[in-house]
Amino acid sequence: MPEQSSGMGSTVPLLASRLVAPPPPEPVVLRPRLLRRLDSGTDGPVTLVRAPAGWGKTTLLAAWARAAASVPTWLSVETGDTATRLWSYLAAALGAADLPADRPDHLERLAAAVAGRDRPVVLVLDDLHRVTEPAALAGLEFLLRHAGQRLRLLVAARVDPALPLHRWRLRGELTEIDADELAFTTDEVADLLTTHGVAVPPASVPTLRERTGGWPAGLCLAALAARAAADPAAVLTGFGGEQPDVAGYLRDEVLAELPGDDVDLLRRLAVTGTVCDDLVTALTGPAGGEGRLADLARSTGFLHPDGLRPGWYRCQPLLADLLRADLAKLPDGQLRELHSRAAGWYAEQGQPADALRHALAAGDWDHATDLLLVGWPELVPYDPEPAGAPPPAPPADRVERDPELALAFAVDRARSADPSAAGHLRAAVAAARELPAPRRDRLRWLVAALEVALARLGGDPTAVRAAAARLRTLTGPPACPVGAPRTGPVDASRPIDASRPIDASRSGDPSRPGDVLRSGAGDPRSGAADRADGHLVAGIADALADLSEGDLSGAGTAFDRLSAAARQAGRTRTELFCRSRAALAAAWHGRLREAEQGARETLGGPVTPADRSHAYLALAVVALYRDRPGEAEADLARADGPGYDPTVAAVAAFCRAQLRRDPAAAQRALAGARHRLTDRPRAGVLADRLLAAEADHCAARGDPAAARELLECAVSTANPELAVARARVEVHAGDPGAARRALPPWDDPDADRWPVPVRLDAGLLDALLARRAGDTRRVGRVVEQVLELAAADGHRRVLTRAVPGVRDVLAEHLDSGTAHWAFVTDLLGDGDPPGAGEPARYGEGPGRGLDEPLTERELTILRYLQSILSNVEIASELSLSVNTVKTHVRNIYRKLDATRRREAVRRARELHLI
Repeated sequence: MPEQSSGMGSTVPLLASRLVAPPPPEPVVLRPRLLRRLDSGTDGPVTLVRAPAGWGKTTLLAAWARAAASVPTWLSVETGDTATRLWSYLAAALGAADLPADRPDHLERLAAAVAGRDRPVVLVLDDLHRVTEPAALAGLEFLLRHAGQRLRLLVAARVDPALPLHRWRLRGELTEIDADELAFTTDEVADLLTTHGVAVPPASVPTLRERTGGWPAGLCLAALAARAAADPAAVLTGFGGEQPDVAGYLRDEVLAELPGDDVDLLRRLAVTGTVCDDLVTALTGPAGGEGRLADLARSTGFLHPDGLRPGWYRCQPLLADLLRADLAKLPDGQLRELHSRAAGWYAEQGQPADALRHALAAGDWDHATDLLLVGWPELVPYDPEPAGAPPPAPPADRVERDPELALAFAVDRARSADPSAAGHLRAAVAAARELPAPRRDRLRWLVAALEVALARLGGDPTAVRAAAARLRTLTGPPACPVGAPRTGPVDASRPIDASRPIDASRSGDPSRPGDVLRSGAGDPRSGAADRADGHLVAGIADALADLSEGDLSGAGTAFDRLSAAARQAGRTRTELFCRSRAALAAAWHGRLREAEQGARETLGGPVTPADRSHAYLALAVVALYRDRPGEAEADLARADGPGYDPTVAAVAAFCRAQLRRDPAAAQRALAGARHRLTDRPRAGVLADRLLAAEADHCAARGDPAAARELLECAVSTANPELAVARARVEVHAGDPGAARRALPPWDDPDADRWPVPVRLDAGLLDALLARRAGDTRRVGRVVEQVLELAAADGHRRVLTRAVPGVRDVLAEHLDSGTAHWAFVTDLLGDGDPPGAGEPARYGEGPGRGLDEPLTERELTILRYLQSILSNVEIASELSLSVNTVKTHVRNIYRKLDATRRREAVRRARELHLI
């Protein structure tokens, strides 16, 4: 064991165990994507692995050190290490133990020793956050600066160390790996369970990934618990933050590291699912402080940006479980006050569903009833939104006086897909029997609207249509056209005075808006202005039934009309619900600009997770048809599809299959999606597109006979999509005559109703067959028409991935002259060789043709540069600072020899990086 002078005339032994990588825990999951990140990071001077406890920093570095081509130098930092002690260990680690740490020139001598090495030294400093002495960190920066580029520093820390990180970022010399990158992917979760010998159904894996947020320590605890259980799947499904091992780890290793006021803030924020600075202020007062959420996200790793809403954050599920358990221990009045504040804030923001949930949790029965009466069309739940434990049920005597309160509670429970909703609905009906006629009739309408929702959540389209018909019958003809503006005497978005004591027994107080309603002629229980809303809800129910039965096109048309009606009526939440579904239908039909606009507008509003999933899926379809696979994959990852209707799930399966490199695997995925539609009576057109794509992949594998056999099994023989698919197969088979006979006339007036991708396919085949027949005049005319149609919406995939020979047609058309010269030039640049536009895979050639390859983080940002997101939005998506994103963008431009975004994307596509 080496010894080193302490500078005080004595020697202190140096522990050899601190100078070697600790053995990784067994079993360990190797994570190649992160090992490659570390490999590429050590090409530069500094790599920082920053994350709180439990994110696997040491495990990752130890695994990398054991797999590295040359063993790196290792030093584990311990609490209390002074500058002298740290430099004693560094001298020993760097092979310069004869340099006393107490000499004034020891740093210069150590730097000179490192600079004299033949090869760079990779120095791993694990747990550098334990060093608090500024002189030690200043000396480390000095050593790095004067080591003659012979030192590669790899640092693991829980927080940013006091090093000049901003300077290194600016110069592109810093590689950063944070908690988001350390989080396990779904595939890595499956590998972890396998290494622990835990066998569970495949569906349990993404559930566990979602419950843990990919947190490595939480996943290991879950795997250990499941391995010891008789029913591992049940353990993983119910795994939560209140379990003793998880709770103990979070308290001791995460919360204990934070200041007390930060822990208190996190606890208060657990009242709501997601938070922003304004909501923090509403919950905690001005002392909450703007920017504290971003600071907590960086320091804890347990707050994550929420979707495309800049400034919004979501707490990691396990920590949220623990914090909610702590909240339940607060005095009842404090917790109810927090819920009351949240209810007022959400109501002001036009989010009545969240406002209702918190009003009920606060026991503010008047506010809950007012929210239902004024905003019931916005509260009708069409998709389940699980939201934890239910609020306490209202008192029986209050329900007897106010049956609408029981209905409000039923609506909230229905939103969470809670079976108890039906019981609360019956309680409302029973309590309403003695009400005066106008109020009783109005309550019957509201009951019918909720029955529509319950039928929808039950998944029975026939029951949905029947419930919608009952609602129309009860409401009668609308008093004004559907979509006419409506006004009412109640401002349901009134803020709640959180300082006012909540008294559930109060009734008839004219100082409260809800009680004014009960005393005057303007009582909304009469429902005079609600008939149009009733028809709006019934229309949505019918459109959802169309969608569930497989008629995506018909449902899209209905949702488009209903979205306009909801906007006219001022029903923002309903409008966004309809718009997200209409956007998906538009994307599927090939109306890409319309779909993108609708999806982006949806994501910019207060939407539910299901609305967000549909909007992202629409964007994924748009990116697919525009041949932006990286962007399509990113959008598909966000469109995780909780509660997807089978029709919508088929669209997602189509996208995933088309993005696969392996035609056989894509064909199997398409077949599976198609078979899942067999019980959908109106899914024929949708299934035909899946079948056509399946046949395409079969033909692309060189088996046109099998493709013909597939298409001969089709039920429909008149669908133009299948006819065009048959023509494509014959072109692959080299039989232009059969292809011409199969190809329907794509320029007939009736063809205007075809999906745009089908028309484009048919036009390209027409031009190709005309070229083979020597009809050059027809070729030029048809190609120009195809380009006009494709350029209108930015369709590219159908042109860059067409049957063999189309590329030559486009090249000849470019030479002969076209009004779309830039578009065709761009297409030809993207269209060769095979595989162009496919998602880049690390290690499969990204960077070919570059003097300096792009790092994995730069490749990730490069894929985002294809989108319309700004640098600020990209930073939010990746949980990075804007300056870090800008630094990576500058590096991308430099490596790709580009000066602007479009040029960089163009160059990257030429190199098949994206």
